[in-house]
Amino acid sequence: MPRRLAITWLGHGTFLLTSPGGKIILIDPWLEGNPACPDEWKRVRHADLILVTHGHFDHFGDLLQAARDTGAPVVAIVELCRWLEGKGLRNVCPMNKGGRLVIDDLDVRMVSAEHSSSVVEDGQIVYLGAPVGFVLGLEDGLRVYFAGDTAVFGDMALIRRQYAPHIAFLPIGDRYTMGPEDAAVACELLGVRQVVPMHFGTFPVLTGTPARLRELVEPLGITVFELRPGETAK
Repeated sequence: MPRRLAITWLGHGTFLLTSPGGKIILIDPWLEGNPACPDEWKRVRHADLILVTHGHFDHFGDLLQAARDTGAPVVAIVELCRWLEGKGLRNVCPMNKGGRLVIDDLDVRMVSAEHSSSVVEDGQIVYLGAPVGFVLGLEDGLRVYFAGDTAVFGDMALIRRQYAPHIAFLPIGDRYTMGPEDAAVACELLGVRQVVPMHFGTFPVLTGTPARLRELVEPLGITVFELRPGETAK
């Protein structure tokens, strides 16, 4: 019986995807300090690939530990990769927007995002390259768009034209990313029929809800996959 994509949400913007070919992809690892991450997932020891969208603590706070535990290659924008190398990480795969990388039959495309990306070191803000999203092509032809943190932007229509993703992972928390209303517009621009909401509810300030997104997109024939932290959907 053929496998299907399995999606495990670890809270906030952190996910584990298991591809139809059995590859485990860890995205934006924030685990130990993530209040939404279940205790049994505070350490990820098995992954074949790690993708990082940008350099905010709530998206790569446990990247170094996860990379060392798993030995998986880390794909990120070039400036962030150089910073990681300075921290002693060697298995990095730098990319830039518009680029393509094929790893173990997984097709990784780096696309734009509208956000920021930096870390504070010794009281100083350190720029870590532009924020990005990814379009991930899986072994069965399914294409997954992972937006990272972003506002809605018009070139999501270009992502639709170039890559035609089947499912989108979109932030909906508002305040620091788009909220449900803008995420609904993003769904239309992308032309997806399935959406996984993320980056909501972790802190009180992140007020967007899957219920509001569902209210807006289900009349358009778009299915919302609402997960609880630690839950897996197939």
